[in-house]
Amino acid sequence: MGAKTLSGAGNSRSGRSGAGRAGSPGSGRTKSGKPRPGTGGHGRRALEGKGPTPPAALRPGHPAQRRAAASAGSRGKPGSRGQRRTDDPASYPARTTRGGAGPARASGSSTRASRGSGDAAEFVAGRNPVVESLRAAVPAAALYVGNRVQHDERISEAIKLAANRGVAVLEAGAAELDRLTGGALHQGLALRVRPYDYAHPDDLLARAADTGQLPLIVALDGVTDPRNLGAVARSAAAFGAHGVVVPSRRGAGVTAGAWKASAGALARVPVARAANLARALASYRDAGIFVAGLDAAGDTPVRELELATAPLVLVIGSEGRGLSRIVTQACDVLVSIPIAARTESLNAGVAAGIALYEVAAIRAR
Repeated sequence: MGAKTLSGAGNSRSGRSGAGRAGSPGSGRTKSGKPRPGTGGHGRRALEGKGPTPPAALRPGHPAQRRAAASAGSRGKPGSRGQRRTDDPASYPARTTRGGAGPARASGSSTRASRGSGDAAEFVAGRNPVVESLRAAVPAAALYVGNRVQHDERISEAIKLAANRGVAVLEAGAAELDRLTGGALHQGLALRVRPYDYAHPDDLLARAADTGQLPLIVALDGVTDPRNLGAVARSAAAFGAHGVVVPSRRGAGVTAGAWKASAGALARVPVARAANLARALASYRDAGIFVAGLDAAGDTPVRELELATAPLVLVIGSEGRGLSRIVTQACDVLVSIPIAARTESLNAGVAAGIALYEVAAIRAR
């Protein structure tokens, strides 16, 4: 554009300077009158920045990086420029070279910066996780296979399982897989999971009525880790629960991480979303369902819960904060899991598994 502007300006003053003649360096055209070939954008990209500056703890040679490397027990001399542990999940923000050719290497290092576990919600990355998800019949939309990876039995099995289930198998380059999986260690294999179709809280009661069983529902309050949701769904499937209720906001959803942690149980146990968890619990109480909240300060040990033989909703709080005040008020009883004094609390998924086992044992008796 600039060359054309200069050419036009020179034509208007050709009598004095002759800058607009065809073939002159600033005219933008060759002597034959054809347009000059451009740079393909290389000149513009050369002026682009190198991206955000990494944090001090990730900057090679910085004192904070040396302290972090020493505390993590990294190999090699602490503070040596460019040294990083290949098993360190943290990585630098992507910094491009002047020509835009991709990630820049730290000086003195021949090892690529290691990638983390990724943050893509609807992708399962890695050869073992992808094969396990396909074996568990996780609803998938496409399987992405690296076009330059060495095939082994896991990739062959993933392609075979995907083809048998009607899942599209697509080739993708390493850069494309990095982008799709959010920087996960994909090993040349990634599975795109379909968006989950959430149920309504009332649907879980209808599901219990269809089976002719006493309703047993798990509700999660403040649990934000999708892996905990997957673990709870796995325990719910193992001990006969009819579904899991999660809040629409400030709560974990069904993502690729939840599918992976559930080992396929999410295909058998529905997850319902409630706009307001406290109101959903109140609606359950109006329908004749008792609500028991799992709390470390509960007066009733879960093994002695008499309401276990009645229609029941078991509410699990977060590991750190426990149940919220408004959800605690919506509970009929607070139950606890006796643990050793030196253990402060249990993981939400572990606590749900223990409580569901005790409820199933009481009902069996």
